[in-house]
Amino acid sequence: MNLPLFLSRRIYGGKADRPQSTQDGQQKNENVSRPAIQIATIGVAIGLAVMIVTVSVVLGFKHTIRDKIAGFGSHIQIENIMTINTMSTYPICIDDSMLQVLNGIEGVHHAQRYDQCQGVLKTDSDFLGIVIKGIGPEYDLSFLQEHLVAGELPVFCDSSTNYPLVVSQTIADKLRLEIGDRIFAYFINDDGVRTRRFNVCAIYQTNMKRFDDIFCITDIYATTKINGWFKEQCAGAELILDDFDKLETTNRNVIKKVNRTLDRYNSIISSMTLLESYPQVFSWLDLLDINVWIILGLMIVLAGFTMTSGLLIIILERTQMIGTLKALGARNAVIRKTFLWFAVFIMGRGLAWGNIIGIGIIILQKTTGIIKLDPQTYYVSEAPMELNIFLIVLLNLATLFICLFVLIAPTYLVSKIEPARSMRYE
Repeated sequence: MNLPLFLSRRIYGGKADRPQSTQDGQQKNENVSRPAIQIATIGVAIGLAVMIVTVSVVLGFKHTIRDKIAGFGSHIQIENIMTINTMSTYPICIDDSMLQVLNGIEGVHHAQRYDQCQGVLKTDSDFLGIVIKGIGPEYDLSFLQEHLVAGELPVFCDSSTNYPLVVSQTIADKLRLEIGDRIFAYFINDDGVRTRRFNVCAIYQTNMKRFDDIFCITDIYATTKINGWFKEQCAGAELILDDFDKLETTNRNVIKKVNRTLDRYNSIISSMTLLESYPQVFSWLDLLDINVWIILGLMIVLAGFTMTSGLLIIILERTQMIGTLKALGARNAVIRKTFLWFAVFIMGRGLAWGNIIGIGIIILQKTTGIIKLDPQTYYVSEAPMELNIFLIVLLNLATLFICLFVLIAPTYLVSKIEPARSMRYE
């Protein structure tokens, strides 16, 4: 029989104390440790719940922002090396054979062409500078469809066009545009000013200010004609990966396959990852990790402190029991293990309640979106939370073992208790 485990169960169950008689003849138990146990349990539960929610929010926030940026710029962009090194857009040739090469690179899920040009949208009363992005029939529209707030996405093509236009809610509000409106756009290049009349067919909203303020979507055929390029030419290709965590590995494959190669018009092809295109955003997101570690550290300190204080109170309360066990021949190691097992029971209940509270908050937020945020500041209208079972299990194990390690020192108080004095301890 495991004596420390047996004794800890008896103590935790409140059966280790014999009832004492009060002056009015009633029986009562020595329950001085009950408040200490409850406080320790609450401390562990609150600490774990806060850690779970914190990790969930940061993961959800980082992945949401990352996916929104990838929705506009993909994970890897194939462009003319002059475009990467300058502020201007230079064409490269991305024909069907090149798309097959890009789709065949290990780690690449999908390759799609895109084009873009800068212009001005003008109404009778206002005007606004914008960037029009042209996309073709192979373009993945799932991101736009997910963030569509009005209208329907047109069928984008690369051979002919009726000049459809998808605008953001921000642009629509500034220019007072509605579905079905027709608006003139003006483009200035070396050949002079070109005018096109677009039909507003859909409105999207991502709450990413840097994109919603300027980006409109149309056919790649329209932008190619506006730029005065050949049919096979475009601004570049976007590569969507199977796994974002393998971005660097896939990028190395892309570099080996297409970087520094020439297209049919002798333009040098190069590539750039999402991290390289938007370094400020991802540096800002990386700073969130520091906040997470600070919160995790504080919560573990909270759990460890409440457990340590609770265990010391319990050891002092059980002085007579400790003295009796020593008088019966129990070693200090056995008694110390008894209280460590007792701490495990307390932490087990605290961890269980912490998981219930933390996971409950995550599920509540994911289903109801009760916690709202300012999209102009946080890029999202609701607090994003991501339920990651692996990290939750890891937090539970880390909290349990760190707290147990911290509690080893307080259990040495047992060795200071002498049987003869403890028998007279009240």
